[in-house]
Amino acid sequence: MTDRGVLDTSTLLLLGRIDDVAALPDVPRKTTVTLAELSVGSLVATSTSERAARQAHLQAAESDFDPLPFDAAAARAFGAVSASLLRDGRKSAARSYDAMIAATAIANGLPVHTCNPGDFEGIDGLDVIAVRHPDHR
Repeated sequence: MTDRGVLDTSTLLLLGRIDDVAALPDVPRKTTVTLAELSVGSLVATSTSERAARQAHLQAAESDFDPLPFDAAAARAFGAVSASLLRDGRKSAARSYDAMIAATAIANGLPVHTCNPGDFEGIDGLDVIAVRHPDHR
């Protein structure tokens, strides 16, 4: 386990099912960007049950963790993250939530713990810790 780290949105959603606890930080953090992503998810749900489940995830995330803000330092880091993605042949707009989560992690000197490490490939200065996806054993 690492001391502190940012959980990306996918990892936060899967947290109760992850058995690879050694890949999780002792002190997990989330970002305001993840809260925004979860908020969008609940609003675009196509069924009442899906909307309720997504709203429950959002409410749990809001109450369980104090979020790291997307602040001026994160905004500056976002420029470098976007440049890294462009150099890697990827469009930062296509992964804008991930790029903003990465920027927030970089600005706070924290690694990102993710079940989808490919989403963060090619980002200079970002320490990515892969967490085994519970559905991919």
